[in-house]
Amino acid sequence: MTDRPLKQIHLAAHFPGVNNTTVWTDPQSRSQIEFSSFRQLAQTAERGRFDFFFLAEGLRLREVNGRIHDLDVVGRPESITVLNALAAVTSRLGLAATVNATFNEPYELARRFASLDHLSGGRAAWNVVTSSDAFTGENFRRGGYLDKADRYTRAAEFVELAREFWDADGQEVRHSGQHFDVTGALSLPRSPQGQPVVIQAGDSDEGREFAASAADVVFSRHHTLEAGQAFHADVKRRLAAYGRKPDELKIMPGVTYVLGDTDAEAQERATEIRRAQVGPRTALAYLEQVWGVDLSDHDPDGPLPTADPVPDSALVQGRTRIGDPLEIAARWRAVAEEKKLTSRELVIEVTGRQSFIGTPATVAERINAYVQGDAADGFILVPHLTPNGLDDFVDQVVPLLQERGVFRTEYAGTTLREHLGLPSPGER
Repeated sequence: MTDRPLKQIHLAAHFPGVNNTTVWTDPQSRSQIEFSSFRQLAQTAERGRFDFFFLAEGLRLREVNGRIHDLDVVGRPESITVLNALAAVTSRLGLAATVNATFNEPYELARRFASLDHLSGGRAAWNVVTSSDAFTGENFRRGGYLDKADRYTRAAEFVELAREFWDADGQEVRHSGQHFDVTGALSLPRSPQGQPVVIQAGDSDEGREFAASAADVVFSRHHTLEAGQAFHADVKRRLAAYGRKPDELKIMPGVTYVLGDTDAEAQERATEIRRAQVGPRTALAYLEQVWGVDLSDHDPDGPLPTADPVPDSALVQGRTRIGDPLEIAARWRAVAEEKKLTSRELVIEVTGRQSFIGTPATVAERINAYVQGDAADGFILVPHLTPNGLDDFVDQVVPLLQERGVFRTEYAGTTLREHLGLPSPGER
């Protein structure tokens, strides 16, 4: 045991969609497009004193064998537009938008986020992502795609140039680099928190280095306490090379949760939710992503395909590659054989995010154990229902964390940087 003070837990809310989390068939599931859904979920997060509200983004509807992926949201509004509207109906909650650094330009992005920061009183955040596929690039004038290494060097230079614009306070910026050659001035004064908070998601070595050099928050995905501790230690270790302290970067994995009156009831409910999230068609879509062939005739309640995957297949478009198909298939077959799983059961097993399942007291204790054990600095909650998917967590788990003295009872500041305990840009 150590005598250090209890770490304060950071919490954020992710609006579900563009993923396999939402249970569309639940009677409580509502629109993914109407503003009322965004408003309700954001206001619930603010009632729970969360740090920020987080929107993902998809630049093109994903396809599997020429068909639109079942779980993509057709008509989902653009993220910054939604957050600008939410700034008027919230007062303290941070507002985080995912914007692609491969198919946007630094000046325009810096201007949009500076505008959001002004309109919200210092609550803006940018989740930096990159894109690797020509399929998405077809929506843009430049088209094509960048190699993985080039995507990260472009993203790093992109963030650097955006920060130059944010820091210039209306003065001219002159930048000449590998990817950008820009002379201009942002048409806005310095925003309330100096610079919007920068969020990054990436588990590769390049992604970890980029996070250590440029990010304020890391959106990670580690499923066990031990894996979280290893990732936390590795990324925090890298900060020193950039003159940064460990508390200048917050690591916040994305997680789901399921509550019940008993742990057994919660586990039973979680099993039902996962089966609803991964229906037969969704299970086959995941298999096709790895095998690279049409599996529409495959029985999802039977064993995995016996044939080997087809490397470099173009069957699935708009989804990030998840590794070597042959290696993944071998690993999945070993899991399926060991646990006697059907294809659909295997997909449920391997695609589930780290979940907290149990009574409110059990979930509160596990969340606190992860944070105090340096496996995370907090969590981004991904509910399975929109828009009331956070209600039970805010009403039942948050009070228990507050009783333990590890989560705020009121906001101490007005900006997102203050909520996260991050230094001002001038102190970096």
